[in-house]
Parts: sequence; structure tokens; C-alpha cells
Amino acid sequence: MLIAIIVLISLIAAALWTVMTRSLLRAAIGLAMMSSILTIIMFMLRSPLAAVFELSVCAGLIPVLFISTISLTHPLTREEVAQHMKDRIRRFWYLPFIVVAAGVTLNMTSVTPHLTLPLPEIEKDARTVLWNDRPIELLGQIMILLAGVFSVVILFKESGRDEH
Repeated sequence: MLIAIIVLISLIAAALWTVMTRSLLRAAIGLAMMSSILTIIMFMLRSPLAAVFELSVCAGLIPVLFISTISLTHPLTREEVAQHMKDRIRRFWYLPFIVVAAGVTLNMTSVTPHLTLPLPEIEKDARTVLWNDRPIELLGQIMILLAGVFSVVILFKESGRDEH
């Protein structure tokens, strides 16, 4: 019980640090820490497959992409940020009106969806479901990981060429 409380407190601390830090690099590192702690929680809840996916994608691939992107960009000056915001406001001035109109329209219509849940199946082991019943999702996971790895390699090769 004490270990669970310590892990949850560390998860909350990592989440707060990620959200409250002003540095994008520290926020990306905090995201990786938060996902790693969430992986520990998933293992404690006896969900190893979800934990492995969380560790591989959310704690591994996504922070690497964020950190490599941050390292390849340069920060804008205050004048550039102000000009960017003015241009954005000029381009998208009508969006708040569309959002309010859509909200009012959705609020006035009373559409109640009749969703039915499928009948429960016999309980299966998650490994059996993943490897036998859902090979497309597994292939998609592998393709996402490979795409992330190759994109990081390409980004670093291109940034190395720019420096020479």
C-alpha cells in the first residue's frame, strides 16, 4: 500500500512538473518520466501489455520526437510571437462564432443515441487476443515505432548536414 501511494504521489509530482515548467525540453523529459511512472502503475495493476505499449510509445518514442524537434528549432523573438498572434487572429477571427453557433445548435437539438454494447465474450488472455485476434493493431504499433525511429534518424542526419 505504501509503495502504491509513493508511486501515485510521484506521478502527480511528475505531471505537475511537466505542466508547470517553462522549458519545453524539461516538459518533454517530464512527459517521459510521467509515462514511465504510469507504466509502473500499469504493471502493478497486472496489465503488462498496456504497460509495454505505454513504455515503448509514450515514454520512449514520443519524448524522443519532442526532444529532437525542440533541438532542431530556434525560439522566436517577442516581436515575431506578437506578429504571429496578430496574423492568427486576423486569419481565424470567425472561429469563436462558429464554436458558439455549434454549441447552441447542439444544445437545442435533442438527439439521444441508442448505443448498444456487444454481448460479452468468454474471457480471453490479452496475449491471445493481441497475437491471434488483433494482428493488425500489433502491426500498426510496430509501424508507428519504426516510423518514429526512422523520422528521428532522418531529422538528425539533415541537421548534421546543415551544420557542415
